Amino acid sequence: MNTLTQVLLFRANSGRDLRMGFEMRKKGKYKGAGEFTKRMKEAQEEAQAALKKAQKKIKKYADRKRSKGEEYKVGDQVLLSTKDLK
Repeated sequence: MNTLTQVLLFRANSGRDLRMGFEMRKKGKYKGAGEFTKRMKEAQEEAQAALKKAQKKIKKYADRKRSKGEEYKVGDQVLLSTKDLK
């Protein structure tokens, strides 16, 4: 299980939960294609929502320790380093 998304990687990749044991598959071509795409979309939406939630949480903690930078106005004199100039 991914710690950020709280979604199993198998579910995120396939759109369904991992099967355990033996299950008979339905015969016929393309019968479950619509349902499969629906499950895939739902799994991707769940993963995206979890990632957005994790991003907000990480930003919240990062912003706690971040201080406001200096604010300059037009006309202010500043010293610049030439260390990175060629």
